[in-house]
Amino acid sequence: VQLQASGGGLVQDGGSVRLSCELSGRTFSSYTVGWFRQAPGKEREFVAAIRWAGGSTSYVDSVKGRFTISRDNAKNTVYLQMNSLKPDDTAVYYCAAGRPPWGVARMIGSYKSWGQGTLVTVSS
Repeated sequence: VQLQASGGGLVQDGGSVRLSCELSGRTFSSYTVGWFRQAPGKEREFVAAIRWAGGSTSYVDSVKGRFTISRDNAKNTVYLQMNSLKPDDTAVYYCAAGRPPWGVARMIGSYKSWGQGTLVTVSS
């Protein structure tokens, strides 16, 4: 599976941005796609995940109510809509795909395929 992330940029505090992750290479019905982020000097952390079949979603507490993960089956694309952005959301965002049990979908090691990162900078 290959992943291509896009959509990052500079946004003001309180603003919105939508990230896209286009998948290619095979069918994805058995896959889970996750978004992770890595801020300068920090560890990479889980942000959100979606199970391709059924659309179950999971979010880290810090983004609940602000971020929404979704998928477009026809376009083989997963989106991360980010609203009410804060400077603490500044990071390189990565999408990843794998077939983990849903209970470990938040773990970095659950994903075998990663896209290149896209930088989101939130200015105060």
